[in-house]
Amino acid sequence: MSFPKNLALDGAFSSSSTRISRSRGAILWAYLVPIFTLHLLAILAVAPWLFSWAGVVALLVGIHVYGNLGINLCYHRLLTHRSFAVPKWLEYTLATFALCCMQDTPTRWVATHRLHHNHSDEEGDPHSPLDDFVWSHIGWLFRKSPAVHDIAVYQKYARDLLSDPFYFFLEKRPYWVGIVYFAHAAVYFLAGLVAGRWYSGDWPAGLQLGASLVVWGVIVRTVAVWHITWSVNSLTHTFGYRNYATSENSRNNWLVALVSAGEGWHNNHHQDPASASVQHRWWEFDLTYYTIQALAALGLASRVTPPRHIRREERG
Repeated sequence: MSFPKNLALDGAFSSSSTRISRSRGAILWAYLVPIFTLHLLAILAVAPWLFSWAGVVALLVGIHVYGNLGINLCYHRLLTHRSFAVPKWLEYTLATFALCCMQDTPTRWVATHRLHHNHSDEEGDPHSPLDDFVWSHIGWLFRKSPAVHDIAVYQKYARDLLSDPFYFFLEKRPYWVGIVYFAHAAVYFLAGLVAGRWYSGDWPAGLQLGASLVVWGVIVRTVAVWHITWSVNSLTHTFGYRNYATSENSRNNWLVALVSAGEGWHNNHHQDPASASVQHRWWEFDLTYYTIQALAALGLASRVTPPRHIRREERG
């Protein structure tokens, strides 16, 4: 397989003359308040009483289970791009993991990302850094836009999800995102409370471990996964190299790829969004794709879409 030579070296592009004209609407308090609150609560991690190695392990495992499996594998490659299929029970389980990341309902997440692909780095892109970097990373979440936050947009870009009873239920009752999030936080606390009491023989130790698991395994992990996901919107449209001369400013960013299980090979993804893999060179490691392959080997994934060059070879 051959690739075009790099079209840009690492580094930021200049956007001073290509800003996107955008009218920013009313503040979305339903997004701003929880995001600000969880960032504030994450500061509790510096308290010595709330530190535990079990909490650190819960953080790292949670980034993979909820972030990589829930957001990257399910919301992105499964639901948005339909690059593979899994049984419905597994799809709904993975979608529930994603709900534990507090990244909106599946329908809204999918519609927003499909909208991004249709208007990437041009008028209509929900989060282009051509507008400004902070906007692309987090600012776009806090402003209401009829081009994004409208039922007509969801019907146009995520009609397949709205036709599914599970996703339709969540869209009609978006407060379930919060219910699922608080429920899984309660499970973490109760697990730590019982484990700490059993291991040490006293309830204060159980209380400490339960609180540590909530702070590190839930709150800090949520904030970490947020910034990993948002970095794909901001950093990979600003810094990195390009394998392909796509029509937008997508870039491959090794740091984002490392922390996001492959999502940082974003120029590769924009060149072939239908593919289940974004690994176009041997060293562009794509853990999410290997997970999909593992599911296929277990008989839990089917209709896995290979990269474009393989699809062309198969068509003859």
